[in-house]
Amino acid sequence: MTNEETVRRDVPRRVTILGSTGSIGCSTIDLIERDSDAYVVEALTANRSVDALADQARRFNARFVAVADPDCYAALKTAMSGTTAEIGAGPEAIVEAAARDADWVMAGIVGAAGLEPTLQAARAGAVVAFANKECLVCAGDLMLDEIAKSGATLLPVDSEHNAIFQVFDFDRRDSIEKIILTASGGPFRETSLEGMAKATPAQAVAHPNWDMGVKVSVDSATMMNKGLELIEAYYLFGIPEDRIDILVHPQSIIHSMVSYIDGSVLAQLGTPDMRTPISYALAWPRRMTSPSTRLDLGEIATLTFESPDSERFPALRLAREALKTGGSAPTILNASNEVAVAGFLGGNLGFLDIPRVVEETLEKIPASVIGSVDDVLSVDKAARQVAEEIISDTRLRV
Repeated sequence: MTNEETVRRDVPRRVTILGSTGSIGCSTIDLIERDSDAYVVEALTANRSVDALADQARRFNARFVAVADPDCYAALKTAMSGTTAEIGAGPEAIVEAAARDADWVMAGIVGAAGLEPTLQAARAGAVVAFANKECLVCAGDLMLDEIAKSGATLLPVDSEHNAIFQVFDFDRRDSIEKIILTASGGPFRETSLEGMAKATPAQAVAHPNWDMGVKVSVDSATMMNKGLELIEAYYLFGIPEDRIDILVHPQSIIHSMVSYIDGSVLAQLGTPDMRTPISYALAWPRRMTSPSTRLDLGEIATLTFESPDSERFPALRLAREALKTGGSAPTILNASNEVAVAGFLGGNLGFLDIPRVVEETLEKIPASVIGSVDDVLSVDKAARQVAEEIISDTRLRV
């Protein structure tokens, strides 16, 4: 999934950031700003954060700026007045941004909304650094097909997959025994089921190690993020589901591991700062200086590990079952989870109801073949509708 020979080294790298005002986008902006002569910003996009987007665009003289919400077009046009930047709004404008002439694209739009723009960036043949795990979860085969056709390069930004990427021997796959995804365990690792049932959104998003967006933080609390990462790893590295392990590592220092047939286990370590994997992807195939706090193992002193509790975190089981079922099952898993997380954050659902809504949605919608983006979008829409109905029924019963 990489082609180092095509990476240009003699000119500034032209970059596009999809979702530039989110957590991943802002970290990417921070790195670019520290070495601004090495990069030219082609396009920046956001959902609704007009002021933050306009500020970024002005600072980097972006050539194209777009918001996903068409109602924000007038505000963005006003905010960008006096510049030469082209302005766009609506989902089609985000796809247009992804198709612009760029060497490197950060796919940082969270959720299924990032699917079409990320696929478009792949079609354009760019180096695609992706933090949107849903693209591979919902449309893994489609994404890999587009990569193969265009010659694009896919670089994982999730800390776990980025870690595996750095120590995975792509030329000798037969020497790999398994891969091990590490998980912090989230804020409820030691919380009883009774305590988890009473968990508030504020508690769920208070991740002990990472500074992440709200939705991803809730996924970490349910451990659905690790389930989605398992599916993502299956497509990224071509390793069967039964050779992908998950291990809870509360310190978040070892970001993941690859176990080889000779007994060697290679790991990538670092402090929990997303600028480390982002910098790896941004400078690839070279490396760049990152402001991340340097790892001091003597100060940390102790690293611990434990198996995940499948009873308290059923999302892991649901993800494995969806991957085994195949077809549209992972798409249903992802869509219903997004709806359930939104319901929890909106006060319409209890924390432990999140995986229950996902499981009931999977039971209600039979898995089908995914042959196109339209198939993905159709299944996604149907799953969201069913999940909403389940949530409504839950509220009526309370």
